Parts: sequence; C-alpha cells; structure tokens
Amino acid sequence: MSGPEMIDPSQGHVGAPTDVAGVYRDLLARAPENRMQPRTEPMRRVLSLLGEPQHAAPVIHLTGTNGKTSTARMIEAVLRSYGLRTGRYTSPHLEQVTERISIDGEPVSEETFVRIWAEILPMIEVVDAQLEADGQPRLTYFEALTTLAFAVFADEPVEVLVLEVGLGGVTDATNVADAAVSVVTPISLDHTELLGDTEAQIAEEKAGIIKPGGFLVSAAQQTDAAQVLLDAARAADVPFRFQGVEFGVTGRSLAVGGQQISVQGLAAHYDELTLPLYGEHQAQNAAVAIAALEAFLGGGERELEIELLREGLAQVASPGRLEVLRTAPTVIVDAAHNPDGVRVAAEAVKESFGFTRLSLVVGVLAEKDARGMLAALYREFGDLVDDVALTQSTSPRAIPAGELAALTIDAGWSEDDVHATESVPDAIEWAVSRAESVENSADALASGTGGGVLVIGSITLAADVRQLLGAPAAPGPVTVAARGVDPADLLGAIGDDEDDDIDQDVLDTLDDDPEVGR
Repeated sequence: MSGPEMIDPSQGHVGAPTDVAGVYRDLLARAPENRMQPRTEPMRRVLSLLGEPQHAAPVIHLTGTNGKTSTARMIEAVLRSYGLRTGRYTSPHLEQVTERISIDGEPVSEETFVRIWAEILPMIEVVDAQLEADGQPRLTYFEALTTLAFAVFADEPVEVLVLEVGLGGVTDATNVADAAVSVVTPISLDHTELLGDTEAQIAEEKAGIIKPGGFLVSAAQQTDAAQVLLDAARAADVPFRFQGVEFGVTGRSLAVGGQQISVQGLAAHYDELTLPLYGEHQAQNAAVAIAALEAFLGGGERELEIELLREGLAQVASPGRLEVLRTAPTVIVDAAHNPDGVRVAAEAVKESFGFTRLSLVVGVLAEKDARGMLAALYREFGDLVDDVALTQSTSPRAIPAGELAALTIDAGWSEDDVHATESVPDAIEWAVSRAESVENSADALASGTGGGVLVIGSITLAADVRQLLGAPAAPGPVTVAARGVDPADLLGAIGDDEDDDIDQDVLDTLDDDPEVGR
C-alpha cells in the first residue's frame, strides 16, 4: 500500500544529525523524559504518516512498577532461543541511548539509529508544526524516541516486539500498539504525582495496555490492584492469568552467579532452570516471563521446549540490577529507585552474599521518595551497615549529597557512619576503603563473603558507577535455533497480518541524510 504524499525530502533532511550524539541532542531539546504528556493522539498521527510501524510485528507489552526491564529481557532471550528475530524497547538507558532499542538482544547499530532518525524527522516535524499550531507542546523526548523505535523495528524487520511502557499505560506513548500479550509486573507506589496515590489508582493507569484480542499475564498484586486488572481483562474479554493462582515459583536455590529455580507455568512444570540473576524477585520475574511466553507462543496451553527455555534463561543479563562490577572487594550496583525496589534488592543482597562488612553508596533523584528509600535501607541493613556514603549522580535532578545525609541520619544511622560527597568517585573510594578495612581471606574476597559495596538509589548513579568501574562482559547472544521448530509456524499461531506492515514507500522516498520505569 502507498503512504500519504505529505512531503518530498528528495535531497535528504537538511540539518539532520550525522551521529548518535547529534540525535541525542535533538531528543534532549524536546520536553524532557520526566515531563511526559498524557496523550496518544500525536503518536497515532506521526505513526500514521510512517505507515503504522507499531503494527509491523506482534507485541508483548509490559507495564508495572518494578521488574519490567528484567522480565522483558527474559522474555526476549527465550524468544531468541526459539529462533525468532526480536526487537526490545526499554527505558531508561544506562550509558547510551541506543541501549533502549535492541535488535536480537543487542543495541541497535549506531548507523541504523542515525539513518532512521533522518528518515522519520520530516514526519516528526510535520506533527510538531500541527501541535504547535493547536497550542500544544511538540512531540516530547519519549514520544519522538518511541516513534524512532517503532520505525527501527519495522526497518529491520523484527518478528516479535517486546515493548516496555515509559510511564503508566493508558496514555503512554507505547500504548499505540495492541499487545498479543499484556504483562503487568508488581505494582507499588511510584510516580504518585502522575499516576495516583494508591495501588488501585496506579493499576487503573497500567490496565490501559490490556486490549481486546490479547491475553493478560500478571504478577502477584495487592488485592485492590488485582481487582482493577481483573475487571479490565473482563471488560476487554481477554484471558487472564495471575501469579500465585495459575502459575508461580515452586522452588529455588542459590547457585554460582545466580540461582536455580523451578516454575509451574500455565501449561507445564519446568524444573532445574538456571537463572544468572540474584534475588527472589528475579525468580518471580522469571515465572511471569515464562507465563507470558506460554501465552504468546501457545495461548497458555502449549508447553515450552524445555531445552530452549533453559538456553534462553541462561543467557539473561540485566545490567544495573544487582550487577557485580568488581571483586576484592565486591562492588554491586542496583538501579532501584523506590522503597519497594530498594527493599527487594536489599533482601537479595543479604540472601546471595555473606558480607562481613557492607558499605552503601546512595544517590537519589529529586522526584523520588528519598526518605522512604533510606528508611527501607535502614530497616534492611541497620544491623549490618555502619558505612553510608551519600552522593549525587551527574543528573541535574540529583538530590544534593548534604540533603541526603540529613535524611540518612533521620532514618536511623549515626552521624559518625555517614559520609557526604558530591563526587561519585570519592564516594566509591570511601566505601571501598571501608569495605577493605575488614581482614579478608582470598577465598572470602572471591566469594563475596568479605567486605562489599552496594551502590543503589537511581539509574543515573548506577550508570555513573558502571562508567567509572567498567561494565562486566555480558553473555553472548543465543545462537542455537529452535530444534525442529519453524519460527514462521510460531508466528502463524498468533497471526501476522501483512496489511499491518509498514508502508515502505514512505521511508524509501526519504534519503539517508534515546529516564522512567524500571
């Protein structure tokens, strides 16, 4: 089908950036990521000009407060083990904006990122002009980046899209896609100024991704939130499955580099699954991911191929989520940025590492519940931690270290145990020196049972520390295709409407001239 003849940029888009840094500057010049517009109509308008790329592949759509990115990575890894070409859109990024748009588990190439931005920029500017004429803000950072992601996925093209909301659900920029499977991870209080003051109110927003013709898979939720999701699923007339009712973790044990889990899925029981991530919460995320995969690949009635499931999960990495950056002493970074996220991260550290002495490095952004996070840390670590460094990331929204220090003392720590510094390197150096002050054997240092450092509080702090210390090598991509399974057959079971493909004529006429949710 042919697309609308809106413009003719035959000479290419004048002034289009020629590198990732330039595209990122363009994006940052728009309304910032923490000021999302509660709307979807502008997204529908620009995507219509591009030939509806959001419908080019079936979608697994994820929302929730905590665990979205880790669950998305698990789903994607198993889909790749089945031989399917995947696109994954998550936010925020740790180091480079291209991380948000992944093809087969790897960040989109810089060349593709820049090329597609140049191709879609004329359409974005058309919609910008229309919005400004109507007295509305032009497309925001997140709307523009989401548009870019959909265009990249259609250009590749991918066979399955794993899509994470930016904020909420109903009016999120990603909610122009219609999910084959809607996934809701645990809901707790976060972004209350935008989403509501109760779990039920927040669930109302997140239930917006549940669409007719789909399938709802939900993590265990508080009663009020669960009822909202249940009502939304019934209103959309879609099947629904809840963790703790139809599926869940049946066993788990610690293992080197993570844990081994057993899961009761929707269609079968899966034993002895290696998950290279720490914490009970990641086991629960894995159960949700498995149920979502069963729903997507077989309507919840077909057993997953056990070897492909094992292969996919064994490849999972979740950067910035209880990620060990170095040993001797062990330094762990976690991007938890709300009280519940901090709590589960702390529980995982206590379970998985037997530190003799643990030092904390904490940095929080201004719009977050710093007081609640520090109180949660004290409840979990008050008897273990005597050293707390308060710092501030490179984000302009970072709370000053001195303010955090005062809140830390209010939370219960002694003033003598608190060290405040604006410098992240200084905070890390101080925390490491404190962790090293205990006498450790070589075996203790290597096994994480001596001194350790936990960096926590914001994704921007996690990113700063990863850049400072260097990120560990990630597992390689899955290379073994499904044994005896044709990816086309899998997609055929879901439905693949050729009429939903992107209008390539629009893109072909154009010359070739990236923080919210966890």
